[in-house]
Amino acid sequence: MKIFLASASPEEVRWAHEHGLLDAVVTSPALLAAEGVANERAHLRDLCRLSGAHVFASVHSIHDPDVYRDARELARISDQIVVTMPLVEDTLGAMRRLATDGVPVAATLAFTPAQVLLAARAGATRLFISVGQLELNGQDGIALLHDARRVLDGAGGECDLVALYPPSAAQFAACASAGADAAALTADVLRSLLVHPLTDRGVDQFLKDLAGRPHLGGPV
Repeated sequence: MKIFLASASPEEVRWAHEHGLLDAVVTSPALLAAEGVANERAHLRDLCRLSGAHVFASVHSIHDPDVYRDARELARISDQIVVTMPLVEDTLGAMRRLATDGVPVAATLAFTPAQVLLAARAGATRLFISVGQLELNGQDGIALLHDARRVLDGAGGECDLVALYPPSAAQFAACASAGADAAALTADVLRSLLVHPLTDRGVDQFLKDLAGRPHLGGPV
């Protein structure tokens, strides 16, 4: 399963890239606002350069003509850009036209297997499943991933499923088992995947063992 970093922070993108933990960068209007971005085009271009990977960038409208215009403008920034848009009736036409134009599109706000199938048919190449949001709403996000995977495989749909914001290592693993092609994680959650009490205990023991051994440069 691929790892997508949900961040608009150049520092976090650089960290993930340098550690080999980055397959794509997922931005959103909220993430860009949190970074205080004044020039979105320039910032997205910098993230493309830093990551060397796909960067997901959102349109600023849900009305068909505006969605299509925004998407074309975003696509001109870099061939690394994947345009993100909500899955609603008004965006379906733009999604289809963009797919025909060869512009990669990712759909968000799909919460049922039927929506997943419709997004794939409209031309979305990636589909975000908001696992964290579903769990907070008392729904089973992992079950939806299972069902979405079966629906897409049965229909022969060529659309990657991206689990959005799994909140823990256990949920991350469950997303992989459910058939997600990728998971979009915050930097904090990504770092938490490296942490386990037994790992900490093992490191302490490792350091104690090293303390009792001669240095490599010592006498043979």
